[in-house]
Amino acid sequence: MNELAPHASHPVRSRGRRHPEPPAPTRDDFQRDRDRIVHSTAFRRLVYKTQVFLNHEGDLFRTRLTHSLEVAQLARSIARALQLNEDLVEAIALAHDLGHTPFGHAGQDALDDCMREHGGFEHNLQSLRVVDTLEHRYPQYDGLNLSFETREGILKHCSRANAEHIEAAEPNGVARRFLERTQPSLEAQLCNLADEIAYNAHDIDDGVRSGLIGIDQLAEVELFERYRREALAEHPGLAGRRVLYETIRRMLSAQVYDVIDATRAAIAAAAPADADAARQAGPLVLFGDAMRAQSAALKRFLFHGLYRHPQVMQTTAQARVVVQELFAAYLGHPSDMPESFAVRIDRPRAVADYIAGMTDRFAMREHERLTGRAWTV
Repeated sequence: MNELAPHASHPVRSRGRRHPEPPAPTRDDFQRDRDRIVHSTAFRRLVYKTQVFLNHEGDLFRTRLTHSLEVAQLARSIARALQLNEDLVEAIALAHDLGHTPFGHAGQDALDDCMREHGGFEHNLQSLRVVDTLEHRYPQYDGLNLSFETREGILKHCSRANAEHIEAAEPNGVARRFLERTQPSLEAQLCNLADEIAYNAHDIDDGVRSGLIGIDQLAEVELFERYRREALAEHPGLAGRRVLYETIRRMLSAQVYDVIDATRAAIAAAAPADADAARQAGPLVLFGDAMRAQSAALKRFLFHGLYRHPQVMQTTAQARVVVQELFAAYLGHPSDMPESFAVRIDRPRAVADYIAGMTDRFAMREHERLTGRAWTV
């Protein structure tokens, strides 16, 4: 790792762990966080959790695991150029989707509906629950006991009600910024943007691979078409999937360089003396104005052309039914869950925790076992 900037998160100045531990002899706190995340059960489950296309629909579509790896790669590359903490951005990137339900956003929305009278469900908050409570690997405590800075980055979004609840249990903790309207570390801000860059690019790839969107349709998207034309001008004989790959590669590079340039300018203008000063300065990791507009246009295209495609919506509708019926079944018969969930006093939250931890294929099998109906899409 290169020398850190003054406004980067320095592990020796970490705000520490909820349960104090002696330092590791060969790793700093953020490296240790990353390693704990990689070895967690929740991380392994991501390989069978939906990004856009269900895992069984094709071997080469992204999953939550491959998405998280791509976010980590982009975030580390940008962090290195900006002299931010690469190990911290990697830890946050690898953990940011640990709380995602099976079936992607359809599963999250369905579970949120089921939990509407019981505090709701939000995958960022669930990711924090995973690393704070739901992983059971250590004899001294529940969770992974990660550092404040990693946990802060995992909690990307949080309602005021949830922030107040977390703040009551952990005064001046990871939810405080949502009440004070300040920012997380620069590393956390970077992961948020790398997440957006990654899913826009790989959803184009998966969408074309699936046949639901075509390269001809993408001609209306300035961010894509500019680099497709550039690739063909430099390689006139380029054809097939190589055109798509080269276009996405150039598009990714352009976004990365834009973030580096725009962020350097924002940091120079704000001149934060340290990581805490950066938190008070407003968003500093960002796109330039032109790239922000182009990225927003790409997101609108993907929303209407891919995420709302009738074939995706058909699968989404089935996924919602599976989650809703699983929730009703476990709520009525908690003994159908493992004992560690069945005995919990807050039954709705126990059911939500159990379902959220499922992979797509396990949720399908459980639904068929409990209802007698197989997945039909």
